[in-house]
Amino acid sequence: MIRAGLCAIVGSQDDMEVVGEAGDGAAALDLAGRLAPDVVLMDVRMPGMDGLTATARLTATADPPRVLVLTTFHQDAYVFQALRAGASGFMLKDAEPAELVSAIRVVAAGEAMLSPLATRRLIDAFAVAAVATAGADDPRLTRLTPREREVLEQLATGLSNAEIGAVLGIGAGTVKAHVNALLPKLGVRDRVQATIIAYDLGLARPR
Repeated sequence: MIRAGLCAIVGSQDDMEVVGEAGDGAAALDLAGRLAPDVVLMDVRMPGMDGLTATARLTATADPPRVLVLTTFHQDAYVFQALRAGASGFMLKDAEPAELVSAIRVVAAGEAMLSPLATRRLIDAFAVAAVATAGADDPRLTRLTPREREVLEQLATGLSNAEIGAVLGIGAGTVKAHVNALLPKLGVRDRVQATIIAYDLGLARPR
């Protein structure tokens, strides 16, 4: 019933097409391999292979789809596990249909999408659990220019490009260029993954 509702919402959009649906993680992996979707809406709890395991396996493939995790659960662990598994977004199922289709467009465009509650829980958890594991000598950080590190520090606090520009005294377009340059240097695809690295390596601290 949930899948039918999601298919109806997504299928009603002029710029979206539902190419397949699966009832468990193993079936999702099989279908994604054959149908090559741009975005996968992934539940967390499913029979057999759960959604977090399926997400990790999907994002480890060559040319992986973007994964938007949908769940009725909002425990901290699910947020962390979904993002570390390579998900590009995390939304609760009580989101409005307009919020869901907007999130799909965001992740399809290569950006990251977190529900406000997930964002708050992510930052709160970092405040008590984040510990620098590698430090300033980590090769991922040494690849960054000083300005890119400054941008990463601000990005990790959740600021937009315009807000980062205001803090650093540069234009939003310049910030976007720095973000586009630092992501491949860190070996990540989006701002959420960059934020996780910034906290893991001690470059950022919760405010």
